[in-house]
Amino acid sequence: MWLLLAFIAVPMIEIALFIQVGGAIGLGWTLAIVLLTAVMGTWLVKQQGRQALANIQRSFSELSDPSEPLADGAMILLSGALLLTPGFFTDAVGFALLTPAFRRVAFLWLRKRVKVASFTTAGPGAQQAGPGPGPGPGGGPQYRGGRPDDQVIDGEFTEVDPEKRPTHPSGWTRH
Repeated sequence: MWLLLAFIAVPMIEIALFIQVGGAIGLGWTLAIVLLTAVMGTWLVKQQGRQALANIQRSFSELSDPSEPLADGAMILLSGALLLTPGFFTDAVGFALLTPAFRRVAFLWLRKRVKVASFTTAGPGAQQAGPGPGPGPGGGPQYRGGRPDDQVIDGEFTEVDPEKRPTHPSGWTRH
């Protein structure tokens, strides 16, 4: 229901603002402002997107909770979509989402309303179960009693001379 209201209300607000601003400053200046906000917004999204990606990678490498950096990245992505959409209302919301203080407040507001069922990281001594085929309960790999890198897979290999081709390709080698 909220989405339907947004799809009706936002275009109506944009049309009203275009009429008001266009009547006050003229068509040429109105179009110039819309173009300028799109270009400036694209540049800002690109800059902040790089920083958000670095923050996400850092949270994953430090095995810390990635929810805030991921939410920041999602809000920056939404901001870019809003800034590329012609209109004054969407530009205002897009620029607001590019402000770190606004994103922080939005994240805290969303965090109060979203319940996370579980969050685990696979660190030393941790048990991990993930999606996909495998022996774990969720279908993914599961490690018990020790670190995941304690699991050793023993194997053998032989180098194949580039001139000597196998007679029956197995799909495991490049030909």
